[in-house]
Amino acid sequence: MNKNIHGFHAHVYYDAGTIDIAREVCEAARDQLPVEMGRMHEKPVGPHPAWSCQLAFGPEAFADVVTWLAMNRRGLTVFTHLETGDELVDHRDHAIWMGSIPALKLDMFEK
Repeated sequence: MNKNIHGFHAHVYYDAGTIDIAREVCEAARDQLPVEMGRMHEKPVGPHPAWSCQLAFGPEAFADVVTWLAMNRRGLTVFTHLETGDELVDHRDHAIWMGSIPALKLDMFEK
């Protein structure tokens, strides 16, 4: 494993019409996997262009979490990225998408 990777964040995107599905997906991930579930945001937060919930996990759980999300995302978009300490590179260059690929608000990371 690359020692520069401290962890991963998976952001499950949703809207008013899919929030209940997103809650079910995120809570199931929390209950079945070694992930820490964040808040269910009902507005765009940070660089994210949609409502989202963050699932944080360690490098050792990557294969299990990403496979589970691919099979259980129920049509929701999931944005996963590395945590190396370089927010811009992690969100721009180390991105893994499932579903649609909306533009992130990356200017907040530019120095």
